[in-house]
Amino acid sequence: MSHKRTLTTVNAAFITQAHGGGGKAMKDLIDDVFIRAFGAPEDTLEDQARLALEPLCRTGDRLAMTSDGFVVKPLFFPGGDIGSLAVCGTVNDLAVGGALPRYLSCSVILEEGLPVEDLRRIARSMKEAADRAGVAIVTGDTKVVERGACDGIFITTTGVGVIPAERRLSIEQIQATDVVIVNGWLGDHGAAILAARGDLSLETALESDCAALNGLVEALLEAVPNTRCLRDATRGGVATVLNEMAEASQLSIELQDASLPLRREVRGMCEILGLDPLYLANEGKLVAVVPADRADAALAALKRHPLGRDASVIGHAYSGKPGRVTLRTLFGGQRIVDMLVGEQLPRIC
Repeated sequence: MSHKRTLTTVNAAFITQAHGGGGKAMKDLIDDVFIRAFGAPEDTLEDQARLALEPLCRTGDRLAMTSDGFVVKPLFFPGGDIGSLAVCGTVNDLAVGGALPRYLSCSVILEEGLPVEDLRRIARSMKEAADRAGVAIVTGDTKVVERGACDGIFITTTGVGVIPAERRLSIEQIQATDVVIVNGWLGDHGAAILAARGDLSLETALESDCAALNGLVEALLEAVPNTRCLRDATRGGVATVLNEMAEASQLSIELQDASLPLRREVRGMCEILGLDPLYLANEGKLVAVVPADRADAALAALKRHPLGRDASVIGHAYSGKPGRVTLRTLFGGQRIVDMLVGEQLPRIC
């Protein structure tokens, strides 16, 4: 028999050590913030989520699972916050592997002194992002650390999805002459976070591209089932993803500078700060590799979706030096695009 849970309310304005102590203060916090935002389970709360296998088996023959931690600074930024970022980032890691995202877990590390209203706002944002992506947040954990130990809140999410039987996406399937496509403007997230930190007195209207890409992926795979592979270009940007693809396929990849979709503001910020936009993080962009004869169909499918309206072909694979990525410049020259060394922007996601 299921019993309806009576939700209590947090009276404190700020997180205290008691909220991680396992007692009434912790129960009140979970009720007020997480259960109220995510929804109460059908049965009493247990130490695990219990998920039916039959609905998953109807849609695929393999489970996909991924886990990611989020430490972005600042917690709230134009276009999103750490909550929406945690949901979208994990959903995207599943989607680019061909999985249909279904469930998420959410574990939070809270710093003593974090405003409870900030936590409520983050939880609501996670719920809204999960609803848009069509996934459920089904379990989680809460811990509290002393002041100065974690900078407000850190979030770890784990995602579970199911992969349809016919899908076999892999970067090892890339072939010479295949075309490289991105679904829109690059570098927006990294540039928006950098501006939001306020350290450099940069003013811009840029917003993060934070978005769940599973709907876009489904549209692409329906139009081009023989898509070779997909990757989301987060930390390390497009350059790092393409280096990984070139290395795994033992092919070369050449990009065309004239075809890179970069906003004028992103180019300008990178020129001022000496950054390369190809290494800037994205949180709503994927890199797709498709056969050359299916490039037009792939572009058309992407452009029909709101998250792919600015999709473009940016390069191609060829039988050159294995593992090399190059950029054909606007002046006709060529430069090597290496794997990112170090970190251009820490705490970016």
